Amino acid sequence: MLIGAHALVFSGSFEHEGLTRAIEKTRQAGFDLIEIPLMDPYNFDRMLAARLLEDNGLAVSASLGLNDSTDLTSDDPDVVAAGERMLEECLDIVHAMGGRNLCGVIYSAMKKYMAPATASGRASSAAALGRLASRAEGLGIHLSLEVVNRYETNVMNTGRQALDFLDEIGSSNVSVHLDTYHMNIEESDLYTPVLDVGERLGYVHIGESHRGYLGSGTVDFGSFFRGLGRLGYDGPVVFESFSSAVVNEDLSRMLGIWRNLWDDSDDLAAHANRFIRDSVRAVETIALH
Repeated sequence: MLIGAHALVFSGSFEHEGLTRAIEKTRQAGFDLIEIPLMDPYNFDRMLAARLLEDNGLAVSASLGLNDSTDLTSDDPDVVAAGERMLEECLDIVHAMGGRNLCGVIYSAMKKYMAPATASGRASSAAALGRLASRAEGLGIHLSLEVVNRYETNVMNTGRQALDFLDEIGSSNVSVHLDTYHMNIEESDLYTPVLDVGERLGYVHIGESHRGYLGSGTVDFGSFFRGLGRLGYDGPVVFESFSSAVVNEDLSRMLGIWRNLWDDSDDLAAHANRFIRDSVRAVETIALH
């Protein structure tokens, strides 16, 4: 199991200075992996990232959310094509960095929709993701679709809905990405969905109900980690937190990050690393009881 941190814990931009800071701070906090958001993939310096990752001994994954101009569920074939091209670029970046996972809201725009997803929109997204999954497999990369709340997509908001969509895609190289922040909004509990998703769980985000310090909100992390333990999950587990203390203007507006939930990235990250590792270890000791 690789324990990681989202790069936005440390930096709101990912030019040379921001990328260097995020990667070095992730290592210093004790994590195994950094998740880099590819919000502007066409201007991302993949070779710099690869060198910094090697220098710091970190594994890497990448994530993003699509927007109106790249929405795979759009009725406009040009928009769908633009989304597919951008995700192909992201796959090339992940490959260049030596990563093995591309995740996030890569199946629709990440926004509040004002109507349910259409059958044609779902079919369009599933077809594109099927093609992308084949390309990803050839690069040694796995796709994971993040299940987010009703205000960020209309395609799937629960683990069971994600399984239905995976069936529509029909590729073994696509899995479910669960996030405790979103689960705390949409799921009935944080244990059952982990077992429902089962072996199709490929990526995990750990986030508190208010996106601040782990353990200071309402997320039932004990149940969630017991679910991971019962499942025998061994994939990436990545801490995700946002505060207006570290700002990316586009993402901050999209996610409504208006408050300073923390002001010290180093302390927040070190705490999260300990919290996650202690939670995993606590579940492991259940076998001794």
